[in-house]
Amino acid sequence: MALHNLTPAEGSTKNRKRKGRGQGSGMGKTASRGSNGQKSRTGYSQKRGFEGGQQPLQRRLPKVGFTSRVIKPHAINIAKITKIAELDEITMESIRSVYKLQGSVKKVKLIGAGAKELSSKIKDDNVTYSGKE
Repeated sequence: MALHNLTPAEGSTKNRKRKGRGQGSGMGKTASRGSNGQKSRTGYSQKRGFEGGQQPLQRRLPKVGFTSRVIKPHAINIAKITKIAELDEITMESIRSVYKLQGSVKKVKLIGAGAKELSSKIKDDNVTYSGKE
């Protein structure tokens, strides 16, 4: 036995199908492209996601995935949570000491009756108040 006379086992390999090489091959005439039409022509390519004129799936579904980079403040009603109004200095830390806030909250807006009077106590840029009375 030598490298030059190695052969595969009997029946283990097949010749590839040669399309469009006459009727005897079984793949002649239309070369397994069906009958006439756009799909049977050379150079045919279909748009990605094309569904025969029906609205494609990616256009039927809503757009998702946008997140605004603007940080929206968490609103706290002073009329309901009076402990914040009683603080000497209003900062994020002092608000967290009397009112339970999620860790993801970066800004706070004080709303409600009497929020404007607290403007002199606010010592943090991340705490604001509404201008309405």
